[in-house]
Amino acid sequence: MSEIFVLAEFSDNKISKTTAELATCAARAGTVTVIVLAAPSAGAAMASQVVVGPIASVLIVESDSFARFGVPAAADAISQLVATKKPVAILIASSAFGKEVAGRVAVATESGLITDAVDVAADLTATQLVFGGSTTVHSQVTHGTPIITVRPNSVNADLSPCTPAVSNAEFVLSESAQRAEIISSAPFVKGGRPELTEAQIVVSGGRGTNGDFAPVETFADLLGAAVGASRAATDAGWYPHSHQVGQTGKTVSPQLYVACGISGAIQHRAGMQTSKMIVVINKDPEAPIFEIADFGVVGDLFAVLPQASEGVRASKS
Repeated sequence: MSEIFVLAEFSDNKISKTTAELATCAARAGTVTVIVLAAPSAGAAMASQVVVGPIASVLIVESDSFARFGVPAAADAISQLVATKKPVAILIASSAFGKEVAGRVAVATESGLITDAVDVAADLTATQLVFGGSTTVHSQVTHGTPIITVRPNSVNADLSPCTPAVSNAEFVLSESAQRAEIISSAPFVKGGRPELTEAQIVVSGGRGTNGDFAPVETFADLLGAAVGASRAATDAGWYPHSHQVGQTGKTVSPQLYVACGISGAIQHRAGMQTSKMIVVINKDPEAPIFEIADFGVVGDLFAVLPQASEGVRASKS
């Protein structure tokens, strides 16, 4: 059976559920091999976390170059594996890191690339939502090894237990990947909340917060949710740009998306309308975001969210 590569996703040294989602798509078309990129002597521990999903094997690549050279080193390692192992396709998470790696691998292997897929069929046809989600596109790579990035939370992952075979691959960093070295990096503080693009629940605030995200954060923390923001909120300096949801920000597909004080411009809707359930809180009954809402509350978020928070607390007591 054909072998398909999946690049493992880790966050805070723990494997992400996104890996199982990618493997679920890949298993429709072939035998799944998960690629683990690790620091020297760290591969076995990371590979031991690959315990769920339709995964047949794990291939460990260890090198100190991943910390020193970042994306170029990761792309170089995968490109070399493509040359030697000849997989029929590669699936990578549609994160900023994943898409940059995928782009470099596509160039290095002279292969076609599809980004931001929300599904992948058995014949490697990728489904994308384009033009702000108004159009569904089905496409295939016609040259080289298909490289497809898939949005987190867009696929229901097969989380059945697995015991994959584990092996190691040799890797020597090419000279071309050493042109830029990482000499320092600022730590990223998540504040105890889930990563925005991987969260099952996202609570976002917009212009209606008037800069006060306290009720949004309180409600999010009660639900174990990530906090997002509209472009209006981030441009005003009310919330960090790293939390922006939308066409020029991050794309999310959680099980539940709660939009608080967000009008619903097409740019914002493009980043969240694939959410499984959308709840809207807005005092303007004519706000465009109500058009895609599953449930809507017409009211001031500063009145609605505290009541919702009390309801969640009561249900937990």
